[in-house]
Amino acid sequence: MRSWRTSEVGALSRAYAWLVVKLRLLVVLGWAAGIVAAVAWLPGSAPDAGLNGFAPPNSRAIATETASAKAFGFPILSRTVIVQRDAHGLSQPAQQRVVERAVAVAKGTAGDVGPIAGVIPVANTKGVFPSSSEQGTTALTYVFTKPGTSFVEEVAAAGRFANEHMNQPDDHVVGVTGTVPAQLAQSEILYGHLPLLEGATLLVIIGLVAFRFRSIVAPLVALVTAAASYFLAVRVTDYVGGFVQGGVPEQLKPLVLALVLGIVTDYAIFFLSSMRTGLDDGLDRLTAAKMSAAQTGRIVLVAGIAVAAGTASMLVARSGFFRAFGPVLSLSVLTAVAVSVTLLPALLAIFGRALFWPTRRAKADRSAPVARAAARLLTVRVVALVLAGACVVGLAVLGTGADRLRLGVSFVAALPSDSQPQSAARAAASGFAPGIVAPTELLLQGRDVGSDPQKLARLGSELQHQPGVAGVVSPSALPDELAHDALVTRSGDAARFLVILEHDPLDATAISDVEHLSLSLPGLLQRAGIEGAHYGLAGDTAVAGELVAATNADLRRIAIAVLVVNLILLMVFLRAVVAPVLLLGCSVLALAASLGCLSLVFQDRLGHDGVAFYVPFAASVLLLSLGSDYNIYGVGHVWTRADHTPLRKAIAERIPETSGAITAAGVTLAASFAMLALVPLRQFRELAFVMGLGVLIDALVVRSVLVPALLTLLGRFSAWPRRLRGAAVTRPPARRPSTAPDPGT
Repeated sequence: MRSWRTSEVGALSRAYAWLVVKLRLLVVLGWAAGIVAAVAWLPGSAPDAGLNGFAPPNSRAIATETASAKAFGFPILSRTVIVQRDAHGLSQPAQQRVVERAVAVAKGTAGDVGPIAGVIPVANTKGVFPSSSEQGTTALTYVFTKPGTSFVEEVAAAGRFANEHMNQPDDHVVGVTGTVPAQLAQSEILYGHLPLLEGATLLVIIGLVAFRFRSIVAPLVALVTAAASYFLAVRVTDYVGGFVQGGVPEQLKPLVLALVLGIVTDYAIFFLSSMRTGLDDGLDRLTAAKMSAAQTGRIVLVAGIAVAAGTASMLVARSGFFRAFGPVLSLSVLTAVAVSVTLLPALLAIFGRALFWPTRRAKADRSAPVARAAARLLTVRVVALVLAGACVVGLAVLGTGADRLRLGVSFVAALPSDSQPQSAARAAASGFAPGIVAPTELLLQGRDVGSDPQKLARLGSELQHQPGVAGVVSPSALPDELAHDALVTRSGDAARFLVILEHDPLDATAISDVEHLSLSLPGLLQRAGIEGAHYGLAGDTAVAGELVAATNADLRRIAIAVLVVNLILLMVFLRAVVAPVLLLGCSVLALAASLGCLSLVFQDRLGHDGVAFYVPFAASVLLLSLGSDYNIYGVGHVWTRADHTPLRKAIAERIPETSGAITAAGVTLAASFAMLALVPLRQFRELAFVMGLGVLIDALVVRSVLVPALLTLLGRFSAWPRRLRGAAVTRPPARRPSTAPDPGT
């Protein structure tokens, strides 16, 4: 029997282990009291960032939209649209009523329309909208509400208007669509599926931990710790969210769930594995718990700090949407770590051998001899070279697809096909073009810029022939009585055009088309003979383009910050330079492979125009941080052992022990992220795929094969400038030749 004091840990780790085991009952009661206090004093929800959270700071598109509304006295862009459609053709009375309703609202004779300030009708009647894909089948009513109206109130008012004023049999109302209704529909789907996501994730945790330890009690300990961590993390982050400017993006809520439950279960597996080893070595309940806490607690603490510091690096982003990711995810991880390093050892000490009931003693793992033989084989330099080369080449090939990722900001396209905003958007696209739901506005301002109809007509024609443009509503295309005030000011100092795109206005292709249009505008204005005019683009596509550009810039800043933070933590923990650089390089390679597979599956195979703009962003930060998590656990054990034995022997001894725990933890964490696919929104399925695959690549390929192989190839140089005490232990000195006769002669 060995004493836990002889384990390869320091005095501080032993003191922590002794304290948490000694006060085990107080620890459990303390966290129970903490949960009660959180219920009493911390909020159960946080302000949501809403649509405004997606706008980049100092948005030129939003400034242009504001200038347009100020110059004309009213906006021309609406984000809530009522769609009517009959594939066989809307009747003439139905089309006439579309205009009459708008006039009634303008004159105030439509009755109580709530917060609706005005509506603008557009029908694909012959000659009115020449670029329509059909004629006489579809009518749109763009809804404008009074200042201060919330999104919920706006969509509700549009729904009531449709029910009360479009209730004739031949009106054929399809529904309400647009950016705002789609955003609210996503919120409803998200919150509606959150209980299912929570329940399914907890069941997965129970099943995987039960399978790993062949126990009924062990998964319950993991479940209690994970549930407590998640509950407290949500309460803490909701409280902090009240101080985050613009609110907290609701897309974070499922991500917090998957991250917290996943990493806490990982930590539970690490603690339980160490506890079972101690019990099987003959240690008593309390001594085994102390040994588990001393050996695993410091690794879990440093690993958790690495993840928290990596996510906190998002604070260097300029976009408020991404800056909210940093404190929320970081505080969630820190809360989970605080619970894990105290509650888990306390529960281990309380339950002891009962943790692994009904298994009295760990059965001999039939695969253990194979794992040990494979680890020894891995320390053969030729084998290590072949395996390392194969891993690097394979991951690099998969990573080539990462450069082809396109970013979009789709709200409508991300919804299930049977949702009302999606159905209404398809109907509008069939009657006009996909971009009709959210047109792009071109605003011209300057002295007499709108006084020459011929120049405006030439500019409209030039716009019509730009790539990705389905149609243009220009001042010259409308009668003078409609063009004036709506598209040209009375003074002639401002004019505006509506550009209808051929693609979903928030998809990657449409964003690229508007970017091309923006770059082409100086030449288009020159060819039209319009000189000295200030111009700007407004609308959802223009805002999305700015957001994608800001995301790419933020991603570079965040990547540098995350890499530096994780590199410093690895250097401090491992007290080395070469190995941390090597480990971080492996993490980057695994991340590139994951993003390449994301592009291959969703863009090449499923035909999506792009992926949600924040999916590669969140995946990059989390996978790099979680890679350091596994680095610290796996290499930390090897390093500790290498202070007592040669490095190759330490690798051969520790890799079989740690790879099993890392594999189980990786599968559990991957399954936790995979549960995000239960939310029927495209961005969560993209996130579920890339995070689940990324964690599996990291756990099964990088940490179990590539890292040990590279450490074998580099040998003691990997620890530079640290000197591993065990590295000096080499083969025994060769014996001097004996002069005695050979017994066989």
